[in-house]
Amino acid sequence: MEPPALRRAGSEQEESPGGPPRRVTDLGMASNLRRSNSSLFKSWSPQCPFGSSDKQENLSSWIPENIKKKECLYFVESSKLSDAGKVVCQCGYTREQHLEEATKPHTFQGTQWDPKKHVQEMPTDAFGDIVFTGLGQKVGKYVRVSQDTPSSVIFHLMTQHWGLDVPSLLISVTGGAKNFNMKPRLKSIFRRGLVKVAQTTGAWIITGGSHAGVMKQVGEAVRDFSLSSSYKEGEVITIGVATWGTVHRREGLIHPMGSFPAEYILDEEGQGNLTCLDSNHSHFILVDDGTHGQYGVEIPLRTRLEKFISEQTKERGGVAIKIPIVCVVLEGGPGTLHTIYNATTNGTPCVVVEGSGRVADVIAQVASLPVSDISVSLIQQKLSVFFQEVFEAFTESRIVEWTKKIQDIVRRRQLLTIFREGKDGQQDVDVAILQALLKASRSQDHFGQENWDHQLKLAVAWNRVDIARSEIFTDEWQWKQVQGVSLRSLYKRSSGHVAFTMDPIRDLLIWAIVQNRRELAGIIWAQSQDCIVAALACSKILKELSKEEEDTDSSEEMLALAEECEQRAIGVFTECYRKDEERAQKLLIRVSEAWGKTTCLQLALEAKDMKFMSHGGIQAFLTKVWWGQLCVDNGLWRVTLCMLVFPLLLTGLISFRERKLQKVSSPAARARAFFTAPVVVFLLNILSYFAFLCLFAYVLMVDFQPTPSWCECAIYLWLFSLVCEEMRQLFYDPDECGLMKKAALYFSDFWNKLDVGAILLFVAGLTCRLVPETLYPGRVILSLDFILFCLRLMHIFTVSKTLGPKIIIVKRMMKDVFFFLFLLAVWVVSFGVAKQAILIHNEHRVDWIFRGAVYHSYLTIFGQIPGYIDGVNFNPEHCSPNGTDPYKPKCPESDAARHRPAFPEWLTVLLLCLYLLFTNILLLNLLIAMFNYTFQQVQEHTDQIWKFQRHDLIEEYHSRPPAPPPFILLSHLQLFIKRVVLKTPAKRHKQLKNKLEKNEEVALLSWEIYLKENYLQHQQFQQKQRPEQKIEDISNKVDAMADLLDLDPLKSSGSMEQRLASLEEQVAQTAQALHWIVRTLRDSGFGSEADVPTLASPKASEEPDAEPGGGKKMEEWGDGYHVSARHLLYPSCAVTRFPVPNEKVPWETEFLIYDPPFYTAERKDIATTDPVGDALELLSTIQYNAVDGLRNRQSFHGPYVVQAGLPLNPMGRTGLRGRGSLSCFGPNHALHPVVTRWKWNEEGAICRKSIKKMLEVLVVKFPLSEHWALPGGSREPGETLPQKLKQILRREHWPSFEKLLKRGSEVYKGYVDDPRNTDNAWIETVAVSIHFQDQNDVELNRLDSNLHACDPGVTIRWQVVDRRVPLYANHKTLLQKVAAELGAHY
Repeated sequence: MEPPALRRAGSEQEESPGGPPRRVTDLGMASNLRRSNSSLFKSWSPQCPFGSSDKQENLSSWIPENIKKKECLYFVESSKLSDAGKVVCQCGYTREQHLEEATKPHTFQGTQWDPKKHVQEMPTDAFGDIVFTGLGQKVGKYVRVSQDTPSSVIFHLMTQHWGLDVPSLLISVTGGAKNFNMKPRLKSIFRRGLVKVAQTTGAWIITGGSHAGVMKQVGEAVRDFSLSSSYKEGEVITIGVATWGTVHRREGLIHPMGSFPAEYILDEEGQGNLTCLDSNHSHFILVDDGTHGQYGVEIPLRTRLEKFISEQTKERGGVAIKIPIVCVVLEGGPGTLHTIYNATTNGTPCVVVEGSGRVADVIAQVASLPVSDISVSLIQQKLSVFFQEVFEAFTESRIVEWTKKIQDIVRRRQLLTIFREGKDGQQDVDVAILQALLKASRSQDHFGQENWDHQLKLAVAWNRVDIARSEIFTDEWQWKQVQGVSLRSLYKRSSGHVAFTMDPIRDLLIWAIVQNRRELAGIIWAQSQDCIVAALACSKILKELSKEEEDTDSSEEMLALAEECEQRAIGVFTECYRKDEERAQKLLIRVSEAWGKTTCLQLALEAKDMKFMSHGGIQAFLTKVWWGQLCVDNGLWRVTLCMLVFPLLLTGLISFRERKLQKVSSPAARARAFFTAPVVVFLLNILSYFAFLCLFAYVLMVDFQPTPSWCECAIYLWLFSLVCEEMRQLFYDPDECGLMKKAALYFSDFWNKLDVGAILLFVAGLTCRLVPETLYPGRVILSLDFILFCLRLMHIFTVSKTLGPKIIIVKRMMKDVFFFLFLLAVWVVSFGVAKQAILIHNEHRVDWIFRGAVYHSYLTIFGQIPGYIDGVNFNPEHCSPNGTDPYKPKCPESDAARHRPAFPEWLTVLLLCLYLLFTNILLLNLLIAMFNYTFQQVQEHTDQIWKFQRHDLIEEYHSRPPAPPPFILLSHLQLFIKRVVLKTPAKRHKQLKNKLEKNEEVALLSWEIYLKENYLQHQQFQQKQRPEQKIEDISNKVDAMADLLDLDPLKSSGSMEQRLASLEEQVAQTAQALHWIVRTLRDSGFGSEADVPTLASPKASEEPDAEPGGGKKMEEWGDGYHVSARHLLYPSCAVTRFPVPNEKVPWETEFLIYDPPFYTAERKDIATTDPVGDALELLSTIQYNAVDGLRNRQSFHGPYVVQAGLPLNPMGRTGLRGRGSLSCFGPNHALHPVVTRWKWNEEGAICRKSIKKMLEVLVVKFPLSEHWALPGGSREPGETLPQKLKQILRREHWPSFEKLLKRGSEVYKGYVDDPRNTDNAWIETVAVSIHFQDQNDVELNRLDSNLHACDPGVTIRWQVVDRRVPLYANHKTLLQKVAAELGAHY
């Protein structure tokens, strides 16, 4: 049990992210003193090396040079004794634990012990690795640091020497340091959620590091995670920041060159008033101030360290963000309350776990109440419930202080998140933590879309799609309508990348796809505009990335995501096609500027999305293109007949789609439409190609003369036309892709390669044929070339629905044949070589070697077994004994005497049997099985593959000249003249690629988005209808109901109290209304005084309808008093105000313990400021409520009270006397011009939002200020313009601006809630609206030209007026009044 003295000193060892800054001691001033006869030094023991020796040496040299410890250099005996009964110094250490110099008399040091004078820094002697004895071999890191160590040095140690990655999130866990009981379910939820958020976001968890209270809970959570997770999931970084002087058994951590490792014993029984380190933390920073047993030493350093880390930038997945910080609170006492107060003051969001006890539960109970309802009596009641054991120790001043702090915490409710188990959809602490950060981010003021951008970066850096879906991508933000927001930082582009149109949604979608973030990509795609093209583009990107991915699992994930994207494109297109076929087909060929000026069809082809291409709507479109202007229902026999007998076109045999072509009276138009149809062009080319092959065969077999005949010359002309057509296809570039890309696309097609090969082989054969000596080889080459030209027929017939799929199956089986030939070659060669070697001795003829080893072995498979292999049909007349006869094989080994074979017949027969067994039975059946598998596999997708490949043929003949070879040369000649001579650029036909007009494109995309929403709704409905989803929904509802039934009665009472408070407020308002009615009737003469009913007067604590002088309400939740003027910490100094709760603000309210400090700052401008001090003789010359010389001390709110020679703030108490940092007592008058103009677009029209016009306001930002401000401020006596306004205007423009002020309208005059206000000095301002109606206003242009900042640190800009503009709170109120007066958007 900890003694009360230590408990009052902050024994809870609570962590605080906020606190007063300490002076950083210069590292270079460290002393060279060393410990000599210390008992701690005697406890050192030799340490064995652990880890890399190089790293240890580096650490052993770097840490003592840069990190110091603290030592007491002067022993002053204390009245207290140590736990062992020894005399100790006032620093807490015994005489033996001091340096020798510290125990010697020093006359210059005096008799009083002063830590600033008698404690000095010197190189630290405790650092390295730490292992907890008996608790496994988990190794941690630790270091002893001075309390004045710069945060940058510690952060450098952690990231560079300890090797920690920069976190994406900082979680500061605070609360009670003593053991406290948590409900088992709440403890489980807290542990699981805390570790989950740290592990999924890459966060650091910072605690007090001791083995007690909340720190122990965090350690156990990390331990449970480590035991249940794999190595790949990574370690949770848990950093303990503890006080060195309170660590039990710290002697074992000391070694001058570092301990690698130091063995630490966890001894809870013998720790006494000290604490043990927690064995489940990974890193320890032990803060030393030279004392022993003093708790809370680490809080200032920890505050500075957390603030420094939160200012660093973390880059993850291409996203750079400042590291966010969140404070998690469990249980706790006074120190925890101070921690939460400092955290919310510094803008750090806090998550308070309700049900953990004490302070956490007090705040949770009142967090939902209006600030005006949080009274001293209510807080006293809550303390009596949650602090029963120590409630009697709470004084009145302590309760008032708690009330004030809790009011300020609840007032910043955007930074406060209450985690209630099983309520508000919160199931885990991790969701509450991340929601708290996003909630705080949403509440911050930003320009434009910076706020949304910041939230998006947070979710991206955390890689939490669930948070992005529930907290960011909501209808409230309407983020899909964001214009001009740059999200380029979310993914990196190469410096040489070709620039294209800016589209933030596309950029973000590409980034999500490249990062393989499936759910996030789905969310973004659902918000995209050009959704079909976007889905197909994602499919293409993923398929290309999968080829580069070495990890098989990742590659399969990418392919699965690519298929999902393709299905989305199919789903949306199906919806569009069902609604309107013609508009859906327009989507297919529409040029998308955002996606590289491509179309849906092109992307689907490049991505090889066969399912999409085989869609019925797309095939109907391709069929429509195939038939050109002819009707699709025309039979092929009709088309063929009209081709052969074209006068039939004048009859009604062929029907056309267009009505004007149906008329027989336009034969030229009908002929043109007929012969330019791709199907007709295709049929003409088939007839031409067959004629070419027939003529080629005739020349090769019948008419191949030494001198080319006219038939052969016709073949040459025909081939030349084919060459010209291939050249046209190669150089035809309507999309301006470039020659290299076009060539790559051309040669990527197998049939183009075959065409080029056939042409080159023909040229080689022709060359040989024209030389008399090589006439025959030329004929052979041309004969082989004829085979290649015949193979080209397979491509022609792929358009056939019957033959096309079969050709695809044949192509796939060819791959199986090549694989089979490889296996077959192994057996053929092995058997052939063995057979040849056994039968034939030293055959030197290469051709006969090949015949015996390969050819005969191959024929054996088909039944042609050599007769001599078994010696039965051996006949010497059929062979050459010496191998000299070129027409006979060499005879096998034989016995010349007996005329019998000498080779072992049994061996050759055995080899033959094995060979036939493996080849005929095994390999041939394997080939059949492979063919069967390929057939079955391809047969399922043959239709899709055929439909996919059909497009290429249709596109080829769609762009091909109508005349067939060799008449196509005329078209080529015309094309040459147009392109080369006349320089006419190539144009793509609009049937396959069409750039729409802007209005038409917008209408088409809007229609597509509408149908995409239908598709998504249909998908969601189908998802909900799945049995698995229904079971999950029922389970969630059952869990939610169980959680509601298990709610703590305190939660219900809190809700009841809130409802009663609301009812009391309504009753009070009703009573006020009745007072007004009775008073009005009485004043009007209705009834007599005796008849007036007696009504209870409103309580003093009730909120007045209006403050004196028209004071404004400062807080959304009904807080009617000044707020900023009561902040506990006075700005720019170390003065702390006396806490003043809301109900004690009015001077009329009794507040007996009110004893505020007096503070008056010295200012440089002494001549224009009131004197320093509160002496009456100094202040007796001041004339209040009057014009005192050049200074006006009259208030806009009427005469104010002067008490004891000092004026009283008309708005009530502030907690501080004196004039503070203001220049004079009483009202300090200021002027704030609100200069506005309308926001105009590029076309000169006024921009509107929600019907209302949009304003722009002139704002300025001064150095060292986080907020923007209106260009105004305090006025010097006798001056018209404020000094800050003069700083941004040229001197010659001052008179003109004074005239603008006179013409402006006054929108506010009165009190300003400013943090510099005190009980005796306050700020009052006049706000003047200066509005320019016309963008060409002469005065506006003159003002713009005269805006000039004297200080380079001052920034001036025109900013669009919005409620999120980051102005000071009182300036935003003035701006809101101006916007309301002008009827503008705010």
